[in-house]
Amino acid sequence: MAPPLPEERGPGGEVPHTSTHDNPPLPLALLLAALTSCNSADKADTTATPPVKPKEWTMLNFVKVDSANPIMGPSPVGVFTDPILKQQVQWEEKDVFNPAVVVRHDTIYMLYRAENLVKGAVGKASRIGLASSTDGIHFTRRKEPVFYPDNDAQKKYEWPGGTEDPRVVEDANGVYFMTYTAYDGDKARLHVASSPDLVHWTKYGNAFTGAKNGEYVPKWSKSGAIVSRYEPDGRIVATKINGKYWMYWGDAQIWAATSDDLIHWTPIEMAPGEKPPVPLRAQAQTLPNLKIVLPTREGKFDSDLVESGPPAMLTDQGILLIYNSRNVPAIGDKSLPEGTYTAAQALFDKNDPTKLLLRTDKYFMRPEKPYETTGQVNQVVFLEGLARLHNTWFLYYGTADSKIAVATRPVE
Repeated sequence: MAPPLPEERGPGGEVPHTSTHDNPPLPLALLLAALTSCNSADKADTTATPPVKPKEWTMLNFVKVDSANPIMGPSPVGVFTDPILKQQVQWEEKDVFNPAVVVRHDTIYMLYRAENLVKGAVGKASRIGLASSTDGIHFTRRKEPVFYPDNDAQKKYEWPGGTEDPRVVEDANGVYFMTYTAYDGDKARLHVASSPDLVHWTKYGNAFTGAKNGEYVPKWSKSGAIVSRYEPDGRIVATKINGKYWMYWGDAQIWAATSDDLIHWTPIEMAPGEKPPVPLRAQAQTLPNLKIVLPTREGKFDSDLVESGPPAMLTDQGILLIYNSRNVPAIGDKSLPEGTYTAAQALFDKNDPTKLLLRTDKYFMRPEKPYETTGQVNQVVFLEGLARLHNTWFLYYGTADSKIAVATRPVE
C-alpha cells in the first residue's frame, strides 16, 4: 500500500551528513588512552550499549481497509427540504467525500461533504452530513444534513457552491469548532462554526474577518487544521501554544494563523525584509505578504500544491501535520500522473509552530485502487479525518472526490 519508510530530511530536503570537520582527529595522548580503555574492556568481556534512537515522529504504516473500502459513497436515501431552493433534494446523490471525524462516547462521528446536482453554472451544491460508527468501518447516516447553506448572513458566501471540507476539534469545555470551506461558486473562503452536539451549529463567518480590517475576507482561503492534542479517550482538543491557538491553512502553500477564541483568526505575515522560500504561484500570488511555513517542492510529489490535512497533532516531538499535495510532472515527480494527490507528513517546533523541523521525503499514501484513481477528479486521495478509537488509529480520506475510504494502524 505504501512506499518504504521515508527518509527524514531537513526543511529544505537536505540529508544529514558528517565530515572531518564534524569529527576532528583525536590528539595522540587521547588516542592511546582510548586504545588502552578498549583493551581493558575486551579483557572484561563487556558488551557495549547501543545508542538510544530518538522516538519516531511520523505516523506511518497505515493499511487501507481493502475488505470494506470505499466505506461510504453517494446515496439516494438522504432527502431534505432545501431552505434556499424550497424543494426536496437528494442531497448526497452525486458524490460523498472529504470527511472530518471526532470520537464521542466510544463512537466515531463523521462529518462528511456530500454533493447533489443543481441547475446553474456550478452544477452541484455541497452540504455536510453526519454519520456514526462504533467500529470505525460501518457507518449509519442521518437522513438530513446537519450543516448547509441557508437564508442567513452567510448565504452570499455559501451559495450556490455550498459548504465543504470540514475539520473539527473541541475546546476544553467540550464545545466543537469546525473550520470549513464556504464556496459561492467563484471563490473558496475559510469559515468557522461551533456546536455543542455536532448537530446544531452556529455560523461565525470568515475566519479572518477581524484581521487587518477584513483585508483577507475577499481572498481565496481554505483547509484549516487547528493544532490539538489527540487524547487517549479519542477527543481532539485544541491546545494553546504561548497563549494562542494555532492553525495551519491554505491550498497553494501552507500558512499559519493564531486565535484567542478559535473563532477569530489572524494570519501570520512575513517579517520586514523576509522573502517567500519559493516563487509564488496560483492562489499564493494573491497573498504575497503571508509567511509560508510549508512550501511546495520542485521535483517532488508535492510540487504543485500543498494543503492541510486533519487537525495538527501536538506531540512531545513537535507538531505533526499530515498534509495533502498535488503533483505536476513538468515541475515535480515524473513517475506520478498529472494532478495526482498524495499525502505526506511534516513536523514543526512545538514552541514555534512556524518553524519547520522535518518533513518526509516521500508520500506515505497515493491513489492505487480504481475508486481512488477514477471519479469526479481522477488520481486523488485526500486525507482529512484522523481518529483514535481504543487501540486503533483510523485515517479517513476522500477518493477521487467521489467516495470515502479508511486506513488503520495500531496505537503504539
